[in-house]
Amino acid sequence: MDESKRQAIQFLEKEIKTYVALALFLSKEGIKERVHVGDKEIVLSPTYYKERMREAKKLVNELRKPS
Repeated sequence: MDESKRQAIQFLEKEIKTYVALALFLSKEGIKERVHVGDKEIVLSPTYYKERMREAKKLVNELRKPS
C-alpha cells in the first residue's frame, strides 16, 4: 500500500471515530441540529453521522484492497 492510501485510511479512521462520538452524543442528549446548506435547512441527527460512518468504512475497505 502506498503512502497516499495509508494517509487516506488514517484520515478516514479519525473521521469514523468523530462520527461515532457525535452520533453517541446526539443520541444521548436527544439533540437535533439544524444546519443551513445553501438554501436548504438540514437536520443533523445521530442517523446522519451513522450514515457518514458507514460511507467512510466502505472507503477504508476499498482503499485497503490490493490494487
